[in-house]
Amino acid sequence: MISLKNAAQVDKMRAAGRLLHDVLQRLREVIRPGESTGALDAFAEELIRRNGAVPSFLNYRGYPSSICASVDDEVVHGIPSERQILKEGSILSVDCGLILDGWHADSAFTVGIGTIAPELEKLIQVTQDCFFQGVRQAVAGVRIGDVGHAVQSLAEGYGYGVIRDLTGHGIGRSMHEDPSVPNFGDSGQGVRLKAGMTIAVEPMISLGSWQVKEMDDGWTIKTVDGSPCAHYEHTILVREDGLPEILTLPDHSWT
Repeated sequence: MISLKNAAQVDKMRAAGRLLHDVLQRLREVIRPGESTGALDAFAEELIRRNGAVPSFLNYRGYPSSICASVDDEVVHGIPSERQILKEGSILSVDCGLILDGWHADSAFTVGIGTIAPELEKLIQVTQDCFFQGVRQAVAGVRIGDVGHAVQSLAEGYGYGVIRDLTGHGIGRSMHEDPSVPNFGDSGQGVRLKAGMTIAVEPMISLGSWQVKEMDDGWTIKTVDGSPCAHYEHTILVREDGLPEILTLPDHSWT
């Protein structure tokens, strides 16, 4: 069931989103060659708890960490480890969520480790562009398929693969609520968006195939062809009039 949030509830989600944005900005500052993904996880958890929130990923359905740290061909759900040391030229996707005063926020980004190849820089940028292209469609009255279609059209225009087995989602008092928010689809299809809906839109875009496989740890998802993948996500609010508010990107303004 889809829940519509009132003004007071949106304020709670706005506060959670602002805190998550601050945590991820701080996390970006310590990502460098030679750092372990386990250290990044500990850093993020400490920041979240210090600010009175709870890491929503930790122990969610048995997941053992506070962030997902996915390297190169790992699409999502990479488990941080002290043994996994970041190397120059790789890319790292960080996904993180928190609960503040009972309300969730969820966001992800991909960053290069040191100097990376131009094709990887382009992949990261296009994945971000896919998010904004899709979210521009997320206005009251349109269908969820319009969001996915915009993401898919832009990504495939560059010859990239759009991951289909994983989607965005509704979010609020629970991390995963209705509706599902695919990164592909047909315009005019799917759930109609309404003011007060809060959803996490998260393009996952591969340099190669869109097909994925799950690793033996039961969490890490990789591309089947070993191609690098980027991930970009924010929690947004559908508004009565105009373009959505990006709750995990404070002070963003549409131009």
